[in-house]
Amino acid sequence: MSDSPLIFADNNATTPVAPEVVAAMQPFFGPEFFNPSSMYEPALKVAGALKDARQTVAAFLGGVEPSEVLFTSCATESNNAAIFGVAAANPKRKHVVTSAVEHPAVLEVCRELQRRGHEVTILPVDRQGRIATADYVRALRPDTLLVSLMHANNETGVVWPVGEWARIAKETDPGIVFHTDATQTAGKRPLDLVGELAHVDLLSFSGHKMHAPKGVGALYVRRGTPLRPYLLGGHQESGRRGGTENVPYIVGLARGCELAREHAGDMVRIGKLRDGLEEEILRTVPHVEVNGRGVDRTPNTLNMACHFIEGESILYELNGYGICASTGSACSSGSLEPSHVLKAMGVPFTAMHGSVRLSFSAYTTEADVRRIAEIFPKVVANLRNMSPYWDQKRNCPRNPA
Repeated sequence: MSDSPLIFADNNATTPVAPEVVAAMQPFFGPEFFNPSSMYEPALKVAGALKDARQTVAAFLGGVEPSEVLFTSCATESNNAAIFGVAAANPKRKHVVTSAVEHPAVLEVCRELQRRGHEVTILPVDRQGRIATADYVRALRPDTLLVSLMHANNETGVVWPVGEWARIAKETDPGIVFHTDATQTAGKRPLDLVGELAHVDLLSFSGHKMHAPKGVGALYVRRGTPLRPYLLGGHQESGRRGGTENVPYIVGLARGCELAREHAGDMVRIGKLRDGLEEEILRTVPHVEVNGRGVDRTPNTLNMACHFIEGESILYELNGYGICASTGSACSSGSLEPSHVLKAMGVPFTAMHGSVRLSFSAYTTEADVRRIAEIFPKVVANLRNMSPYWDQKRNCPRNPA
């Protein structure tokens, strides 16, 4: 890696923990170490901090009831708890609707339900990563148990109208449970489960995507939603999740939610930086496509398909300049297979392998983005000059003949 300052542009994979979050957590690693289920005074104080954190997260979700907030270890657990919990509580219904571009934390759970005898409808997407509402409506059946569709895609940032789709599900059949994985919108867009998302029954998100620590997440469970406990044990979380509550991390998650609300304007600034970088790269680098361009996206995400070179090579070269990026989901980055998201979107083969995702946060500066705009064209040009598919003299793809 170069001596240049590190530029972290992989915030859809994880985010740095905010200093304010660390400060809020610190007492619970020391003098406030007590178990919140114990009955002596110091423990009751910790139980009060847990109650306050739950109220803070409830406010972050639009002012829902604190009792509707279930704390988990991560969004993956939240998704598992939601999908398996609904299936266990509703054994007579066996049909699930999801999409081809969900995070593995949803897709793999749905595939496991399929192995257990459920029927799963996987909705396709178009070249911009959108689901046709007509396809969605046709997928709903009398035996549909659950719809699980993400709020925004982790690779492309494409945002879906899950509030509208949840309303359609409830109008079709009030017995359909609607779940959304909001991991990539939490902290970037308002999550109003009283307003825009009022028909969503279950919503998952994670702390470490919004400047809180890894190891904590939440699942919103609307009152009256049938859900069998997924993790059995004690009475914690109103009997919905056994195990002593991770108070330091829950407090950290709550502080992260507060910061997101206090600094909502940061995402406007980040969106302008992202848009400017996008235009500059499209202007200076030929044969690059922006996946999801022209549709609603999270303001921090830029996913580009670079024809005729490998995404891993781009990352290696960027790393040499101190720029951290990714080719897609960090949870499946060990695979050499092309992104299942881009494959479902119909991205051409020559571009699918050259995908790069840049994702920013409140800590991203204008100088960071200028540096990326300077380095990225050089990296692509250098790699193409080594590619058998690229004519270096003519600076264009070789004739296949």
